[in-house]
Amino acid sequence: MINEQILEKATFAGGCFWCMEPAFKLIDGVKNAVVGYAGGTTKNPTYEEISRGDTGHREAIQIVFDPSKAHYAELLDIFWTQIDPTDPAGQFADRGDQYRTAIFYHNEDQKKIAEMSKAKLEASRKFKDSIATEILPACEFYPAEEYHQGYYQKNVSHYKAYRKGSGREEFIKKTWEEK
Repeated sequence: MINEQILEKATFAGGCFWCMEPAFKLIDGVKNAVVGYAGGTTKNPTYEEISRGDTGHREAIQIVFDPSKAHYAELLDIFWTQIDPTDPAGQFADRGDQYRTAIFYHNEDQKKIAEMSKAKLEASRKFKDSIATEILPACEFYPAEEYHQGYYQKNVSHYKAYRKGSGREEFIKKTWEEK
Protein backbone atom coordinates (compact mmCIF):
# COMPACT_ATOMS: atom_id res chain seq x y z
CA MET A 1 0.00 0.00 0.00
CA ILE A 2 1.30 3.45 -0.92
CA ASN A 3 1.58 6.05 1.77
CA GLU A 4 -0.24 9.04 0.26
CA GLN A 5 1.89 11.42 2.34
CA ILE A 6 5.01 10.58 0.33
CA LEU A 7 3.43 11.38 -3.04
CA GLU A 8 4.40 14.62 -4.76
CA LYS A 9 3.03 16.69 -7.62
CA ALA A 10 4.77 17.98 -10.72
CA THR A 11 3.05 20.41 -13.10
CA PHE A 12 4.29 21.16 -16.61
CA ALA A 13 2.90 23.23 -19.48
CA GLY A 14 4.15 21.77 -22.74
CA GLY A 15 1.78 23.03 -25.41
CA CYS A 16 -1.01 20.67 -26.40
CA PHE A 17 -1.78 18.68 -23.27
CA TRP A 18 -2.94 15.67 -25.28
CA CYS A 19 0.66 15.27 -26.44
CA MET A 20 2.16 15.49 -22.95
CA GLU A 21 0.09 12.80 -21.25
CA PRO A 22 1.42 9.55 -22.83
CA ALA A 23 5.09 10.23 -22.00
CA PHE A 24 4.38 10.50 -18.27
CA LYS A 25 1.74 7.79 -17.88
CA LEU A 26 4.28 5.08 -18.71
CA ILE A 27 6.80 6.01 -16.00
CA ASP A 28 7.16 3.67 -13.02
CA GLY A 29 6.23 5.65 -9.93
CA VAL A 30 3.74 7.94 -11.67
CA LYS A 31 0.41 7.32 -9.95
CA ASN A 32 -1.71 9.74 -11.97
CA ALA A 33 -1.37 12.25 -14.79
CA VAL A 34 -4.21 14.68 -15.41
CA VAL A 35 -4.40 17.25 -18.19
CA GLY A 36 -5.77 20.67 -17.38
CA TYR A 37 -5.13 24.36 -17.03
CA ALA A 38 -2.60 26.27 -14.90
CA GLY A 39 -1.27 29.77 -14.53
CA GLY A 40 -4.33 31.91 -15.18
CA THR A 41 -6.75 34.04 -13.24
CA THR A 42 -10.16 32.70 -14.31
CA LYS A 43 -11.70 30.31 -11.78
CA ASN A 44 -12.82 26.95 -13.17
CA PRO A 45 -11.98 27.78 -16.78
CA THR A 46 -13.39 25.81 -19.68
CA TYR A 47 -11.55 24.65 -22.78
CA GLU A 48 -13.47 27.24 -24.81
CA GLU A 49 -12.28 30.05 -22.50
CA ILE A 50 -8.68 28.79 -22.59
CA SER A 51 -8.80 28.52 -26.38
CA ARG A 52 -9.52 32.24 -26.69
CA GLY A 53 -6.16 32.85 -25.02
CA ASP A 54 -7.32 35.58 -22.65
CA THR A 55 -7.50 33.76 -19.29
CA GLY A 56 -3.75 33.54 -18.71
CA HIS A 57 -3.95 29.76 -18.34
CA ARG A 58 -1.73 27.33 -20.17
CA GLU A 59 -2.60 23.82 -21.19
CA ALA A 60 -0.74 21.71 -18.64
CA ILE A 61 -0.34 18.30 -17.09
CA GLN A 62 -0.26 17.59 -13.37
CA ILE A 63 1.51 14.43 -12.35
CA VAL A 64 1.21 12.70 -8.98
CA PHE A 65 4.27 10.58 -8.37
CA ASP A 66 6.12 8.54 -5.78
CA PRO A 67 9.52 10.26 -5.42
CA SER A 68 11.11 7.02 -4.20
CA LYS A 69 10.44 5.54 -7.67
CA ALA A 70 10.27 8.50 -10.05
CA HIS A 71 12.57 11.40 -9.29
CA TYR A 72 11.53 14.96 -10.11
CA ALA A 73 14.71 15.40 -12.19
CA GLU A 74 13.68 12.37 -14.29
CA LEU A 75 10.26 13.92 -14.90
CA LEU A 76 11.98 17.14 -15.99
CA ASP A 77 14.16 15.20 -18.43
CA ILE A 78 11.02 13.69 -19.95
CA PHE A 79 9.36 17.12 -20.10
CA TRP A 80 12.27 18.67 -22.01
CA THR A 81 12.19 15.88 -24.61
CA GLN A 82 8.51 16.47 -25.38
CA ILE A 83 8.74 20.18 -26.26
CA ASP A 84 10.65 22.82 -28.19
CA PRO A 85 11.97 24.73 -25.15
CA THR A 86 13.16 27.65 -27.30
CA ASP A 87 9.73 28.70 -28.60
CA PRO A 88 8.31 31.63 -26.58
CA ALA A 89 5.03 31.83 -28.53
CA GLY A 90 3.57 28.33 -28.32
CA GLN A 91 4.43 24.82 -29.41
CA PHE A 92 4.63 23.58 -32.97
CA ALA A 93 1.34 24.25 -34.82
CA ASP A 94 -0.29 25.61 -31.64
CA ARG A 95 0.31 29.32 -31.17
CA GLY A 96 -0.71 31.60 -28.32
CA ASP A 97 -0.22 32.11 -24.60
CA GLN A 98 -2.20 28.99 -23.71
CA TYR A 99 0.46 26.88 -25.49
CA ARG A 100 3.58 28.45 -23.96
CA THR A 101 5.81 26.14 -21.95
CA ALA A 102 6.41 26.37 -18.21
CA ILE A 103 7.52 24.38 -15.22
CA PHE A 104 5.28 25.08 -12.22
CA TYR A 105 7.26 24.18 -9.10
CA HIS A 106 5.48 23.02 -5.92
CA ASN A 107 8.30 23.67 -3.44
CA GLU A 108 11.77 25.17 -3.19
CA ASP A 109 13.49 21.86 -3.95
CA GLN A 110 11.57 21.55 -7.19
CA LYS A 111 12.43 25.15 -8.05
CA LYS A 112 16.16 24.50 -7.56
CA ILE A 113 16.08 21.24 -9.51
CA ALA A 114 14.13 22.91 -12.35
CA GLU A 115 16.56 25.84 -12.48
CA MET A 116 19.55 23.46 -12.58
CA SER A 117 17.88 21.34 -15.26
CA LYS A 118 17.16 24.39 -17.41
CA ALA A 119 20.72 25.71 -16.96
CA LYS A 120 22.14 22.29 -17.89
CA LEU A 121 20.02 22.19 -21.06
CA GLU A 122 21.06 25.75 -21.95
CA ALA A 123 24.75 24.92 -21.37
CA SER A 124 24.50 21.80 -23.56
CA ARG A 125 24.15 24.05 -26.61
CA LYS A 126 21.68 21.56 -28.05
CA PHE A 127 19.69 24.55 -29.30
CA LYS A 128 21.00 27.67 -31.02
CA ASP A 129 18.27 29.81 -29.39
CA SER A 130 17.88 30.44 -25.66
CA ILE A 131 15.58 28.31 -23.55
CA ALA A 132 12.25 30.18 -23.31
CA THR A 133 10.48 27.83 -20.87
CA GLU A 134 9.52 29.71 -17.71
CA ILE A 135 9.89 28.39 -14.17
CA LEU A 136 6.95 29.62 -12.11
CA PRO A 137 5.42 28.91 -8.69
CA ALA A 138 2.61 26.36 -8.82
CA CYS A 139 -0.86 27.83 -8.72
CA GLU A 140 -4.39 26.50 -8.87
CA PHE A 141 -4.61 23.62 -11.33
CA TYR A 142 -7.95 22.92 -12.98
CA PRO A 143 -8.46 19.49 -14.57
CA ALA A 144 -9.66 19.71 -18.16
CA GLU A 145 -12.98 18.31 -19.23
CA GLU A 146 -13.28 14.51 -19.19
CA TYR A 147 -13.13 14.16 -22.98
CA HIS A 148 -9.55 15.53 -22.89
CA GLN A 149 -8.34 13.01 -20.28
CA GLY A 150 -6.57 10.09 -21.95
CA TYR A 151 -7.37 11.57 -25.37
CA TYR A 152 -4.51 9.63 -26.95
CA GLN A 153 -6.30 6.38 -25.93
CA LYS A 154 -9.89 7.47 -26.60
CA ASN A 155 -9.25 8.93 -30.08
CA VAL A 156 -6.19 7.07 -31.29
CA SER A 157 -6.26 7.93 -35.01
CA HIS A 158 -7.14 11.59 -34.49
CA TYR A 159 -4.44 11.92 -31.83
CA LYS A 160 -1.77 10.30 -34.03
CA ALA A 161 -2.71 12.48 -37.02
CA TYR A 162 -2.72 15.62 -34.87
CA ARG A 163 0.65 14.83 -33.25
CA LYS A 164 2.28 14.11 -36.59
CA GLY A 165 0.61 17.03 -38.38
CA SER A 166 1.54 19.52 -35.67
CA GLY A 167 5.27 18.98 -36.24
CA ARG A 168 5.88 17.76 -32.69
CA GLU A 169 6.66 14.17 -33.62
CA GLU A 170 9.21 15.14 -36.28
CA PHE A 171 10.88 17.67 -33.97
CA ILE A 172 11.21 15.13 -31.14
CA LYS A 173 12.62 12.51 -33.47
CA LYS A 174 15.11 14.92 -35.06
CA THR A 175 16.16 16.55 -31.79
CA TRP A 176 16.19 13.77 -29.21
CA GLU A 177 16.62 10.38 -30.86
CA GLU A 178 20.17 9.06 -30.90
CA LYS A 179 21.85 9.09 -34.29
